[in-house]
Amino acid sequence: MSISKPMAAPLSAPADQSTFSATDCRETATPPAVPCGPDEAIARVTAVDRDQYLIRVATGEIPARLSGRAVYTSVSAIDLPCVGDWLRVRMQDDGAHASILAVLPRRSFLRRKRPGSAVEFQMIAANIDLAFIVQSCHFDFNVRRLERYLVLTSEGGIEPVVVLTKTDLIATAELEQLIAQIRQAGIVTRIVALSNVSGEGIAAIRELIQPGQTCCLLGSSGVGKTTLVNRLLGDEGLATGAVSQSGEGRHTTTRRQLIPLPGGASLIDMPGMRELGMLDVSEGIADSFADIRALARDCRFADCTHEREPGCAIQRAIAEGEVDAEHFRNYQKLLRESAFHEMSLHEKRDKDRAFGKLVRAAGKARGRRHEY
Repeated sequence: MSISKPMAAPLSAPADQSTFSATDCRETATPPAVPCGPDEAIARVTAVDRDQYLIRVATGEIPARLSGRAVYTSVSAIDLPCVGDWLRVRMQDDGAHASILAVLPRRSFLRRKRPGSAVEFQMIAANIDLAFIVQSCHFDFNVRRLERYLVLTSEGGIEPVVVLTKTDLIATAELEQLIAQIRQAGIVTRIVALSNVSGEGIAAIRELIQPGQTCCLLGSSGVGKTTLVNRLLGDEGLATGAVSQSGEGRHTTTRRQLIPLPGGASLIDMPGMRELGMLDVSEGIADSFADIRALARDCRFADCTHEREPGCAIQRAIAEGEVDAEHFRNYQKLLRESAFHEMSLHEKRDKDRAFGKLVRAAGKARGRRHEY
């Protein structure tokens, strides 16, 4: 089903286009003042379709493509623009479209291991203040998956908020049990219970979104993300799918897109993600499983594997019911997964470097032959 996105409110044009300051823009993570040459401007990515970009400039939204130099200087896919990125661009054809010259430094990011067998990063979005991690109370609730989302947001420097939707489909006692499961996993982030039917909980979410911030919605398909976006927009700006008899929504969001919200904030809506692969997320795991790491410091042995060693503080806490065993097993699983993929990534980089040296050596040898 196609998505009809409301037109972006144009940003007021700065008096001097040579720099772009925080006061010139309604959105969060505004870039530092960046010198711009003639016909250059600062823009923000609102949507990506392969090698084509939709960007927001002072006059509205226009299409853009990477300049040849930007492509050449990009070492890997994570260097390419993603939704939410701030850019330095050169305007073309009187502002009808633009060439992307550079991606400005990111204040925060959301990335994962690219789905499939390839061991590389996939950038999802950038420059986000607040991530609403959405799970349905009725069919999608999964604490282990929630922990994965929390690792990714923590690694990228984004504040998370857990949103439990479709509370109208379960009893109050069931909702309390779900919240208790989250707390038993050591998750202390804020939780908002939301009914997309009655609207209960919408006011609490609106209060969390401050003017000038950028937030995003994370979660599986059909959990009510698009309905939540429409509530925040105050209209039916995005298409929604009918709810099945099981209470599961139908997937309607087909691409990531940056949407302006009333009041000056912005929201990144994105399709559901089936895979949340871990790659180079040691800090995110440490933050998200701080309770486990704190207990580990009390183990008798510094190299405790937390399996069968005497004096293991984690196993004692599990036996006494202070720590959920599944929570600990997921911690171990994510550590192993991240370490395995990181090792594979290093091996790939080593092979790429070796191949690069081989190519350069061959080029030099060819040049020497031409000298004779």
